[in-house]
Amino acid sequence: MIEFERVSYSYPGQAVPALADFSLHIEEGEFVLTTGPSGSGKSTLLRCINGLVPHFYGGRFAGRVLVDGLDTRTHEPRDLAAYVGFVFQDPESQFVAGRVADEIAFGLENFNVPPATMRLRVEEVLDQLGIAGLRDRPLSTLSGGEQQRVAIAAALALRPRTLVLDEPTSQLDPEAAEEVLTALHHLNADLGLTVVLAEHRLERVAQFADRLIYLAGPGQDALIGLPREVLRRVPLVPPLVELGRRLGWEPLPLTIKEGRQLLSQASLPRSLMRERPQTQRAGRGGYNGKFAVELEGVSFAYDGHAALRDVTLSIRPGEFVALMGRNGSGKTTLLKQVVGLLRPDRGQVRVAGESTGRLAVAEIARRVGYVPQNPGMLLFADTLWDELRFTLENHGLSPDTAPIAGEALLTRLGLTGLGGVYPRDLSAGQRQRAALAAVLVTQPAVILLDEPTRGLDYGAKAELAALLQGWQREGVAILMATHDVELVAQAADRVVLLSEGRVIADGPTRAVLAGSLTFAPQINKLFGDPALLTVDDVLASV
Repeated sequence: MIEFERVSYSYPGQAVPALADFSLHIEEGEFVLTTGPSGSGKSTLLRCINGLVPHFYGGRFAGRVLVDGLDTRTHEPRDLAAYVGFVFQDPESQFVAGRVADEIAFGLENFNVPPATMRLRVEEVLDQLGIAGLRDRPLSTLSGGEQQRVAIAAALALRPRTLVLDEPTSQLDPEAAEEVLTALHHLNADLGLTVVLAEHRLERVAQFADRLIYLAGPGQDALIGLPREVLRRVPLVPPLVELGRRLGWEPLPLTIKEGRQLLSQASLPRSLMRERPQTQRAGRGGYNGKFAVELEGVSFAYDGHAALRDVTLSIRPGEFVALMGRNGSGKTTLLKQVVGLLRPDRGQVRVAGESTGRLAVAEIARRVGYVPQNPGMLLFADTLWDELRFTLENHGLSPDTAPIAGEALLTRLGLTGLGGVYPRDLSAGQRQRAALAAVLVTQPAVILLDEPTRGLDYGAKAELAALLQGWQREGVAILMATHDVELVAQAADRVVLLSEGRVIADGPTRAVLAGSLTFAPQINKLFGDPALLTVDDVLASV
């Protein structure tokens, strides 16, 4: 079905190949998952399947890729489009229409699908992806997660034999991610659709995969095999698998159900096996000074569609708050209210006690660092060093007077040696961290992060959490919109849960996550104990 024969590829201007002497055979109807550190070549592997590498990106290509017998060196992406559907990491980058239904129908129109068949297929994929209610919505009004599902629907509408997806759940809330992956599993199992998927959040998808490809990075051989076999040997694994490895469980559990079966047979201390009173992380005492961020009765609507409804929220200096909720619940809108990119229809926003209604966005940005979902919006200079210098100059600083040395910041973000690289030549995960560096180099008093772990592997997420917690200890307030429950369990003091623009829960991380069916982390689902959210929590109790 798909054959890689000793493929090597280097992007233009890059001395180190993204893939080196790589071979792989994918059978028709397989579900293949690829993972590995950010920048290890996952996206490159996927781009080889639909011919974007080498036809679009250029560079040096050796070897051969065959898709349904077609050589991708002689058949361009347009020739392969009937065989391979492709969903990018950044769904907005592949949209061509203005309305959801029109976007899904666009590819069908290009293949001259009869109108009656076209209407049927559009309705089918709207239902499969759970987005029928978005049919007539402008794409510009959708959340990042909603856009992700529309992009998948548009690819499925063509009924390709192979569907290739680059981190399809990176912007989805846990429930939406489960819906999408379940739909892909059914298409794979029931219709024989070949699925090739790159993903960092293995806890969501490992159980669906027939094989797992682990790309370790330049100069290292890929590991290819059954998911359990590969996960025994790699450093980047989900919390459930990590716990199984640390406790010597056999076979390694890939699902909570498997974990519970092993847990019932395990010899663990009775303190882990009995009901315990609810505990929570040590909270901070009363606060009598100025709040870092305050929202008081904030409401906002897009063209009459309410996005925030009477939101009241206060964040103290040195507090790490996770903003969670389903896609479209208002998380991004709330962040934009704080940084001044949107202004309330009603209510008031204050930063360090001062109303933002009297401040220009540039003035707010001197106090508030904001990293949007799409990091490319912040990256426009010729090199990463230039990005850092530009931010510093806008704040009246220089590399010599910066609160954190540029090289030290890049090292802590896993970008060592990339300061001279054109930012848009970086991998998606590296671009995310580059955008973080461009904002965090001034060490602002408030940091707003919108899905900052999109494109980050487990190691990079742990490094990001440590970096943010270090600044938190220095009094920086952090407000992070995220679907990454594992990161929240590890790093956040407090969780604010939004639903349809309203705050429906606000409390300590342990209390909110442990009380949620949707947002509980793997370890909490396994033990059902609010004191146990992470692997470290369990090991500390053993």
